[in-house]
Order: sequence, then structure tokens, then C-alpha cells
Amino acid sequence: MITHRRNINEETHFWTLKLLHEKPGISQRALAKEVGMSLSGINYCIGALVEKGWLKMGNFSKNPDKLGYAYLLTPTGVTEKAALTARFLKRKMAEYEALKEEIALLQHETNQSSALNSHTPHE
Repeated sequence: MITHRRNINEETHFWTLKLLHEKPGISQRALAKEVGMSLSGINYCIGALVEKGWLKMGNFSKNPDKLGYAYLLTPTGVTEKAALTARFLKRKMAEYEALKEEIALLQHETNQSSALNSHTPHE
């Protein structure tokens, strides 16, 4: 259970850092939608990332372009994002391999079932 919760937390951090790196001026509402979280959930996640020192926020509301907040990954954040990416990729590759095995097994069972049905005598 703890590992599953940690993986979910890591995936949330991974997607949040990835999107903030790609779109530093994204609104929390848009970020929450893209990550698939509530607005309060993404706000909590951003706060946790700032507290860890992986992310910093800048308020640029006085800027004539009215950018508002911009989220910037710190050097530690860039390093952690790379580590999260590697772990995410490793988990997804393991899931992919397990899924391939399950598909092969189901195809084998389906083929056996089809073969048995084609060899049964008809009345």
C-alpha cells in the first residue's frame, strides 16, 4: 500500500514538474486539469514541490504582459525531475512487459478455445 501511494505521489510530482517545465506560466487551474487533479490538490502539490526546493514561484503580476505566476524548476528540481522520469519510465516499461505477457496468454487461450470449438462434432 505504501509503495502504491509513493508511486502515485511520484507520478503526480513527475507530471507536475514536466508540465511546469514545459509551460512555466500555466495557471494552476489548467495544470490541475492536465494532471487530472482538483485545484486544491495541485495547489498542495505545488506547495510540496516548493517546500522540497524543487520549484520556485515568481509573481509577475506587475508585468505589462500580466503573466501572473511563473513556476521555475530549481537546479535540484531539474535533477529530481530526471530521476522521477527514469523511475516513471522503468515502471511503465514493467507494466508494458506484463501487459504483453497477459495479451499473449489471452491470445493463446482464445486460439485453444477456437481450436476446440472447430473440432467438436456437429449434431
